[in-house]
Amino acid sequence: MKAVILAGGKGTRLAPYTNILPKPLMPIGDMPIMEMLLWQMKRAGVREIVLAVGHLSELLRTFFNDGDKWGLHISYSYEETPLGTAGPLSLIDGLDEPFLVTNGDVMTNLDLGELFAFHNQQGGAATIAVHNRQVKINLGVVQMDGGNDITGYIEKPSYDYTVSMGIYVFEPRVLQYIPHNEYLDFPDLVLKLIAAGEKVIAYPFDGYWKDLGNADDYEQAAKDFAEMRSQFLPEGL
Repeated sequence: MKAVILAGGKGTRLAPYTNILPKPLMPIGDMPIMEMLLWQMKRAGVREIVLAVGHLSELLRTFFNDGDKWGLHISYSYEETPLGTAGPLSLIDGLDEPFLVTNGDVMTNLDLGELFAFHNQQGGAATIAVHNRQVKINLGVVQMDGGNDITGYIEKPSYDYTVSMGIYVFEPRVLQYIPHNEYLDFPDLVLKLIAAGEKVIAYPFDGYWKDLGNADDYEQAAKDFAEMRSQFLPEGL
């Protein structure tokens, strides 16, 4: 099984840390967040990984090298200008079988092998791991009729959303919808697939999931890892 890890972003929401350190190298416990992903991918049967890199790529190359430390084969695809979240896939050769794609800053106990098996069973062009997320608005929300008349007032409501976890499985034919070396984000790719009549499947997951989106999320992830280490890593690590 092959995988692509998207590791080229600047991680601006975690600045100033990410001014000198790529977000995938941000430490969680005694390892970078992306090393956890490598162990999880190996457990799922992944053996070839391409790191799509850009910002501070030399640090990622120095740390992960060729992947031999993890019993993996790691290669690198470099984007000279930012290509969004989906655009970097257009630069990668050899994705000629179903492949896994993840962001480089995801912390989850999702079983990637089960996700891959689910994708194969469903027969879609793409499978997106999704998670339910509740967003609380700590303000009074005023509802209006389009003019100045107020029709409702809700004090500090909560809204439930189904969100992408930043983990995908794609069939090779998805690549034909990604222009070569042009900027494209995953939401736009998904809309293109749907418009073309391709089947896009959701894989609901109700376990642990967090990305290192900001300083608060990062601090919480570090605490959670310390308390739940065995849920994220194979035995003995």
